[in-house]
Amino acid sequence: MRKQFITACLYTLVTTVLLGLGYPLAVTVLAHFLMPAKANGELIAKNGVLVGSQLIGQPFTGPGYFNSRPSAAGTGYDAANSSGSNLGPTNATLIARVEQSVQSWKAREVENPNGSTDVPVDLVTTSGSGLDPDITVAAAEYQVASVAQARGLPTDQVKHLVQAHIEPRQFGILGEPRVNVLELNLALDVLAADRK
Repeated sequence: MRKQFITACLYTLVTTVLLGLGYPLAVTVLAHFLMPAKANGELIAKNGVLVGSQLIGQPFTGPGYFNSRPSAAGTGYDAANSSGSNLGPTNATLIARVEQSVQSWKAREVENPNGSTDVPVDLVTTSGSGLDPDITVAAAEYQVASVAQARGLPTDQVKHLVQAHIEPRQFGILGEPRVNVLELNLALDVLAADRK
């Protein structure tokens, strides 16, 4: 019995060290050598100042910026408290919030170049993580006219910028085409600065 107890303790110690410390350390070191940008969170800097991550959504509230998907993570886009609202589709609170968001979008709507008056669903609903950095192509195109108007830019130029930032399905089959909001807004800042 004592021999089995010692064997069990030693086995637990060895597997803890190997699988709890050794393996994660090896994967981390390997990731930093093979793909350093991904291992460090794909951080984006502008003029030497960290402005965000390509992997984590953040709010944009100015009229001259594309808006991200709403967030229910903590107080909003809180990476330490990633979560969705967990409200079901028949929940009165969710329905009221979505209807209020739709009305808010429609109130600031300018003539939409794609002719659609329907607010894309990802502009009024939160994701499961609350940290989505991307929006659908439809959500980006829906905002083109209002962003162009707020920036004093031609609508076609802003639409072309959106088209240039569409990321295809992963491996050609996974997910849907999408637009990274932070990268699009940074490119928009460059475009606006170049026109001055």
